[in-house]
Amino acid sequence: MALFCKKNNRAEWLRSVLILLILSTILLSGCSLFISSASIDMTENLSHAILNNDDPATVEAGGPAYLLMVDSMLYRDPDNESLLRSAADIYTAYTDVFVEDTARAKKLTRKALDYALRAICIRRSGACELRQINFQEFEIIISGLSIKDVPDLFTLGSAWSAWIQARREDWNAVAEISRVQAIMERVVELDELYHDGAAHLYLGVLATFLPPALGGKPDVGRKHFDRALDISKNKNLMVKVLYAKHYARLMFDRELHDRFLNEVLEADPDVPGYGLSNALAQQKARELLDSADDYF
Repeated sequence: MALFCKKNNRAEWLRSVLILLILSTILLSGCSLFISSASIDMTENLSHAILNNDDPATVEAGGPAYLLMVDSMLYRDPDNESLLRSAADIYTAYTDVFVEDTARAKKLTRKALDYALRAICIRRSGACELRQINFQEFEIIISGLSIKDVPDLFTLGSAWSAWIQARREDWNAVAEISRVQAIMERVVELDELYHDGAAHLYLGVLATFLPPALGGKPDVGRKHFDRALDISKNKNLMVKVLYAKHYARLMFDRELHDRFLNEVLEADPDVPGYGLSNALAQQKARELLDSADDYF
């Protein structure tokens, strides 16, 4: 009975979100200026609500409705840079966290990357061909971007990373990691504090993606992980989880691995802006600890 009630409540909540989506589409059918400002406010407020929700199951259930809502807003306002960036962010995050089916992940990350590329192209015509040009030209364009471009640049790097992850068995896709690395290195150069040092976290994972014998750079990775910890001041528990998963396991450092994961489980996850991320981090920490005896 309790299970039925839980499923029923979730269905009712999802129906409410869909009704809100329909009403919003009707109410926002006026002048284009009102559509833009109202749409941006709505996506920002909803993003805030999602990030601070400590129940991943609720976010997972409501996520598809939010994706459809953002798509509908962009249908009416396709060149809105802020909306394009928000759309890329939510598609990337939803796929990273909740989508396990490979075929579906490929579709969603393709859309996320497309939105991110469109966002960075709005005010920077030279950046419209970032996927087509050679790496040398790519680096020149990236190095010419300024601090005001950091939000779009970071969104592009994270969406591109998710796109590669969904195609990790395709070496042509994996070869594009160098472009993600160049993007995140530029973000660090311009504003390493952005999103509490998240670019350092990406660079830490990239540096420990492969073992040293195959080109991995664990020492470089550890420096980036340490810097991400310093900047985030332990607010983002996912830093320690990824540090343990990618560096400690790569180096077979069981002591560091278990210490970080136990610290995550003992921490208070209720931090503004990190409610969802920290709940997921604690969930992942338990899984890694449970599998540690088999790994080490």
